[in-house]
Amino acid sequence: MMTTLSKYSVKRGNPFETSLPETLWHFQRRETIPLNPNTMWQIESGIVRTATWGTDSAIVPLGFWGSNDIIGLPLSQITSYQIDCLTDVSVRILPKELPCPLDAMISHIQQMEELLKMMHSNSVEQRLLKFLFWFANKFGHDTQNGQIIKVRLTHQQIAEVIGSTRVTVTRLLQKFQSERMLNWSEERYMLLEFSLALA
Repeated sequence: MMTTLSKYSVKRGNPFETSLPETLWHFQRRETIPLNPNTMWQIESGIVRTATWGTDSAIVPLGFWGSNDIIGLPLSQITSYQIDCLTDVSVRILPKELPCPLDAMISHIQQMEELLKMMHSNSVEQRLLKFLFWFANKFGHDTQNGQIIKVRLTHQQIAEVIGSTRVTVTRLLQKFQSERMLNWSEERYMLLEFSLALA
């Protein structure tokens, strides 16, 4: 499941052959960012998901990261680790001599705590509400009516976060829409009403 360096090299060259911090590497939505045990990436723009997978190959999300966040294998002890682009993404490689930043480690720990707390909500509906509010607060933009999330998360990706199924997520999103708690923009971005943000 992990993008191999050889596959990446054919497409755009080997990012690990240079440590120039000014070099930007660009990835499209749905691509995975290649990994190196000694390499950390800093996100210039876009949003990614870090994830692992279980023995049944089920995806287990580890976190969601955006502009200025730092990601990469040095920040994880998990060997089955991948970085998925949820939008078009631009990243740069941090210098190899740079130690693992303390702020980045704290950020990863705090986000995992938030996701773990979310997972222990009593009902799937509450888990979904909390995730949508958390995600909008981290990546959304304010509008007159609420927050718009300009990231096209699939229902399956949401289900993987909250420990549910795609069918259940679809049903609950339809329920929230019928209750005017959320809507969709013309570009099919999710718009969370203030009533949801205050839930």
